[in-house]
Amino acid sequence: MRVLTRLFLSCAFLIVAAACQREGSGQAREGERPIPVTLRTLQPQPWTDTLVALGTVKARESVTVTAKVSETVQQVHFDSGDYVRAGAPLVTLSGQAQRAQLAEAEAAAAEAEQQYRRLSELARGQLVARSQLDTQRAARDAARARVAEVRAAIGDRVIRAPFAGVLGIRQVSPGALVTPGTAIATLDAIDRVYADFPVPETALASVAVGQRLVARGAVYPGREFEGRVSVVDARVDPATRSIVVRGEFDNPDRALRSGMLLEVTLLLPERRALVAPEIALVQVGTDTFVYRARPDGSVERVGVKVGARRDGRAEIVSGLKAGDRIVVDGTGKLRDGARIVEAKAPAAGAARS
Repeated sequence: MRVLTRLFLSCAFLIVAAACQREGSGQAREGERPIPVTLRTLQPQPWTDTLVALGTVKARESVTVTAKVSETVQQVHFDSGDYVRAGAPLVTLSGQAQRAQLAEAEAAAAEAEQQYRRLSELARGQLVARSQLDTQRAARDAARARVAEVRAAIGDRVIRAPFAGVLGIRQVSPGALVTPGTAIATLDAIDRVYADFPVPETALASVAVGQRLVARGAVYPGREFEGRVSVVDARVDPATRSIVVRGEFDNPDRALRSGMLLEVTLLLPERRALVAPEIALVQVGTDTFVYRARPDGSVERVGVKVGARRDGRAEIVSGLKAGDRIVVDGTGKLRDGARIVEAKAPAAGAARS
């Protein structure tokens, strides 16, 4: 009985060992097979560096409309949020006393003009002294100046828009007493807006008037606003070592409002660079590398230094050169020295199928 048991165990061991040997040899043969990958040859391509900063929207023209005199509001000609043209009346203040003063001043001016004409006729006949005519001329001019003064005072009773723009929330109502400095409403010209944003001192040489800008705001996800650099400040801030750049943006639909926060991207001048798809980069800790194809059909692991990244592409600063072929798809199965085969694109009929 013991002999039979020993024979059975020996046979089982031999069967398991043979199976393991066959599995190991199968894995070995599987490991020797070339791994299908997608390759790409690196060549210099046009590349545009970018600077990203946060900026605040400012209206092209902005003012808080206020009263110049102390008076009661007689009529309000606008509603909150209205668009007004330059010179449009906003508020009319009561000016009854000024209108009475104007009538008095005009009457005095008419009398002074009449007296001057009479003396002029008499002076032609040398019936009055020349000095008397000069005195009357001065009186006439003073009366005319008084009329102009009263008319200006009446004009101050009509508050007008200094420029075309959008009004803010109305701050007064008919019957309210306003004094010099009382806010009537805000007025912003936002058909074109500005955005001021800081740029590092190190990038100052690359910034110039007229460069293209792209701005995005959290209020409008997915929407981009095109602009241009209009002004580069004359001074560098010694505390932050940055300089303020002003971008100008068209805003015909008035989507951008004063005070909004924008993420502004400054596109620097175009240059040539080696650019690789980001999918080809393998990141392990702080190390970044790619797999470069060798002439013998294997790959080698090459460490690279990556510059800017944008739209699924990355700039290769060092580690590779023009003409190198790198693995784009299939990096997950590779190791240094592994054999590869370039995968062929599917036929048109198979792709349609």
